[in-house]
Amino acid sequence: MNELRDTTRLRTGRALAALLAADGLVHLYWATGLTWPAPDERTLSLAVLGTEVSFGPPVVLPLAALTLTGAAAVLAHTHGLGGPATRRAARLVTAAVAAGLAVRGLAGLGWSAGLLNSPADGPFRTLNLALYTPACLAFGWAAARLAGARAQGARSPRILPNP
Repeated sequence: MNELRDTTRLRTGRALAALLAADGLVHLYWATGLTWPAPDERTLSLAVLGTEVSFGPPVVLPLAALTLTGAAAVLAHTHGLGGPATRRAARLVTAAVAAGLAVRGLAGLGWSAGLLNSPADGPFRTLNLALYTPACLAFGWAAARLAGARAQGARSPRILPNP
């Protein structure tokens, strides 16, 4: 049974790290001035954020750094890499990833329900309902479970018997 849980945890951690890394790489791509999958920056901004925002390097490079750092920390936590301080930091970053994804997922529900301002039509509404919100909620839940799990190779604290 533990082997199954370990396999599931490893797959979850790797999938979450891959998602964050892919997101970071897309932000690096956008930092070059290219706008795939949209024809221009305005269309990209409306599809991704539902409003017009710059996708220039000062905006997207910090986001790329954040998601790539999150990916590395999630992977480190998943595999129990580093000493005690590194493992603790990786676990905290994994918990922060969970919180960030949960907040984005809940905001997506708010936009979908009309509780938060968002465009009534256009690609953002469709993408938010079909992709962004479900992915953030699912991966946020997975990250929370992962943050609560012991890392691969992490040692249990030694409990000394009372004299």
